Amino acid sequence: MKRFFIKNASLLLPCGLQTGSIEFDSTITALRRSNDSCASDCECETLDAHGGFVVPGLFDIHTHGACGADFSDADFSDGSALNDIHECNVHEYSNYKCNEFDADSFPLNSPLFRLSRYYLSQGVTSFLATTMTLCAEELFAAMHSIDAFCRMRTEFIKRTPKRLHHLAGAKCIGINLEGPFLSSSKRGSQAECNLLSPDAALFHQLNAASGGRIKLVTVAPELPGAFEFIRSVSGCCTVSEGHSAADYNTAIAAFRAGASHVTHIFNGMNDCLHRSPGIAGAAADLGIPVELICDGLHVHPAVVRGVFRVFGKKTCLISDSLRGAGMPDGRYSLGGQEFVLSNGCAALADGTLAGSAISLADAVRNAVSFGISPSDAFFAASYAPFASVFGDSAPFGLECGRAADLAVFDANLNLKAVFMDGERML
Repeated sequence: MKRFFIKNASLLLPCGLQTGSIEFDSTITALRRSNDSCASDCECETLDAHGGFVVPGLFDIHTHGACGADFSDADFSDGSALNDIHECNVHEYSNYKCNEFDADSFPLNSPLFRLSRYYLSQGVTSFLATTMTLCAEELFAAMHSIDAFCRMRTEFIKRTPKRLHHLAGAKCIGINLEGPFLSSSKRGSQAECNLLSPDAALFHQLNAASGGRIKLVTVAPELPGAFEFIRSVSGCCTVSEGHSAADYNTAIAAFRAGASHVTHIFNGMNDCLHRSPGIAGAAADLGIPVELICDGLHVHPAVVRGVFRVFGKKTCLISDSLRGAGMPDGRYSLGGQEFVLSNGCAALADGTLAGSAISLADAVRNAVSFGISPSDAFFAASYAPFASVFGDSAPFGLECGRAADLAVFDANLNLKAVFMDGERML
């Protein structure tokens, strides 16, 4: 396949930024401190980064939707809400087979394909499809729908020419189950009527329905059955503390029981006070990875700087984007509730923040504008979330032999190019 050589770049390696060049086809074949020309004898296209950044493709572990689409809709056909479609639509593509190279045979205009292309256009090459607190029937439908989409996307990549692969968008590499095991008092924009006490049996049933794709689940550790849930579930996916009124001691105990992540720190939890530090203080004490919404609304810029100082490489930037991201101001739905998007702020009728309207690349830009170095901001949108969900030893990033999933930004943090498995997508 075609080989690429990018020179004059600031490469984001696991150890930090390094000036030099990168060479790759489907995998990364060389990382150099010099700008020596492509060493391969095969065809090689040279790109000049002009001092810009070459980083791993961004990884958004907490995104509900964008472009009018939402993963909770359980709709892999025409964008209508779940209650407007028939049950057959949810499973329509579960066993889909395509025997010819015909892109028209695939539902590329369906909401989830459009959503994946939006992520790709923002420098995100992989993401976790994030669901809201829904009733059990709707959750199962969402799991089936996301699983069907993932298998359809894989089939599309297998059976169509490479020149069409950009139409598949970014890779959905798992599901983030944000509800329903949350505290009523800290539910935020989650529907109270669908909240449940932690139920490991239900989780495992949902995971089976998703094809084993749930990689992250949020639980309020103070709820009855939470510790049994954590012990049962933490062996197969990352358990996050969040949407919780837990005190410091309860949070510490839950981390020691197997929880290893925090859902959007400072949002949906007790304040971190000097006599009652809560989940945030417990996470700081134990060095637990934390999510951070960096839109300038959910967390003050001074606190953003503090999170990066305290948590360092355990800071995970997220978008927490809703279907209103990439859309004009207006009224939209979220887990059965209505929110209003106005001037970049998404809120319920009572003023409760309902998520964000930013992309993960926007979060990086915001972090840098708040005083975070580009190196730390990009790390928090790539290496850090991947390590938190899949472990420090999981293969990811700019290292020889790794998949060539990367994004190129100029010195002003404008996205210039995106590659997936060595194919230029943007």
